[in-house]
Amino acid sequence: MERLEEFQNVIGYRFKNPDLLFEALSHSSFANESKHRYRSNERLEFLGDSVLSIVVSDYLFENFTDIPEGELTKTRATLVCEKALYSFGKTIDLGSFIMLGKGEELAGGRERPSIVADAFEAVIAAIYLDGGMEAARKHIMRFLPDDVLGAVAEAYDDYKTILQEIVQKNPEEKVEYRLVGESGPDHCKSFTVRVMLNSNVIGEGTAHSKKSAEQIAAKEALRLMGWKK
Repeated sequence: MERLEEFQNVIGYRFKNPDLLFEALSHSSFANESKHRYRSNERLEFLGDSVLSIVVSDYLFENFTDIPEGELTKTRATLVCEKALYSFGKTIDLGSFIMLGKGEELAGGRERPSIVADAFEAVIAAIYLDGGMEAARKHIMRFLPDDVLGAVAEAYDDYKTILQEIVQKNPEEKVEYRLVGESGPDHCKSFTVRVMLNSNVIGEGTAHSKKSAEQIAAKEALRLMGWKK
């Protein structure tokens, strides 16, 4: 119970029903080895995944009105993937609070990304069931990066998306990518692409694919604009 108290202090949420938190932090290995009939966090993880997706989708929809559906989907996927949830969980030392069976403990389960990510979602569900959607939303939002688009660009190396979002703030501006050179044999070609802002060259990139060359050109343009990850 002391660990549950400590975790509530860490996340800044006080449970009316602490049993929900106990379940959220109970890995299946712990539940299976326990003499008591404890439930694992698997069902809560299922619900937490949906709550997380709704909150993040709503945030992106309301705050990034110029981004098309495909980019919104990719952005959401970056923010709710296992890698991101594991990273979020690490910031609150979630792994140290998860209850594991002896075998999983010895196998290093506290540092296993899938276990930490699943527990992170289970905690979201526990908060949702205990305090409602707004409580869950408040908890989730503390983990989203201040620069959401920057985080997505870093995850995907998608500098084109960031550049487009910056440029779209000025409707009269237009970004265009132009292939200006090709070299090398067919099996190992290099492509050089320039990114133009209206008629001005603002970046150039060379790579073995046109898409990669465009990303490098966009990254160069962002650097010249003073944008930082």
